[in-house]
Amino acid sequence: MPALDVIDLTKTYRRRRAEDVRAAREVTFAAPEGAITAVLGPNGAGKTTTLECCSGLRSADSGRAVVLGRERKNAADDQWLREHVGVMVQSGGLPMAPTGREVLRHVSRFYSPRADLARLTGALALDDALDTQVRRLSGGQKQRLAVACALAGKPQLAFLDEPTSGVDPHARRTCWELLREERAAGTSVVLTTHHIDEAQALADHVVIMAGGRVVAAGAVGELAHGYRLRVTGADPGRISQVLERVTGTSVDGEAFVEWSDARTLGQLTQALVDAGAPEAHVELSPRTLESVYLELTREEASS
Repeated sequence: MPALDVIDLTKTYRRRRAEDVRAAREVTFAAPEGAITAVLGPNGAGKTTTLECCSGLRSADSGRAVVLGRERKNAADDQWLREHVGVMVQSGGLPMAPTGREVLRHVSRFYSPRADLARLTGALALDDALDTQVRRLSGGQKQRLAVACALAGKPQLAFLDEPTSGVDPHARRTCWELLREERAAGTSVVLTTHHIDEAQALADHVVIMAGGRVVAAGAVGELAHGYRLRVTGADPGRISQVLERVTGTSVDGEAFVEWSDARTLGQLTQALVDAGAPEAHVELSPRTLESVYLELTREEASS
């Protein structure tokens, strides 16, 4: 059983004087139990809306979110889920309390058993900021405090929305290490991010969203299979025609192929020579999560 199973989840924001926004469009994916799942996508892809519907902070228009085997409808529908799921929203959401220490103590009182707060704050490099007024904390410190709050109840599943947004590089890595430790202890984590390196470094499973839809999902190795073929240094029109003929696809002189053997590459170079482009430069490299992401979100980035 997955920690989270999302089936055809749809959410539209209604506007009186503007066009409605379909933030999530029949979103379907599963987050494996005991793993870190990264929901990756550009701003406006629908990541936050999807997470908020799954965590009960918003109600979906249609579709289902099955959390730890229980269908979740809204924030108040299941006491058991509230006790076993931790949630961190992207901005705000911290309880009103004078200091970070009091915020954590307040949140932890709702749970039994509770996490070791000293361990959390130490791992997140928060110890020096705990007695600072919350309103005086930096944006990165507030983010890390929100992560600590989400993990304070030793949840079976933690939803984290952009947990390292605005966090400096050193603090990002301490947060990553903590999440790895939580995974090793059995906690399932679903986090949203638009940082490809974060998904690459942390995730066992990646979901890529664009335009409110899931456009790809799987392990990094499953998504980033094959090779990136790039041809430059000659007439773009001729390059596109040759790539289309040899590979079946071509976008801006690039194609994604399954082969790397000398015979097929020889066929490509001969085709370029025959097309009057002997000066063309051919580059073949293994596909990466970044190249897959850029390919799948190209249209949304240009809109």
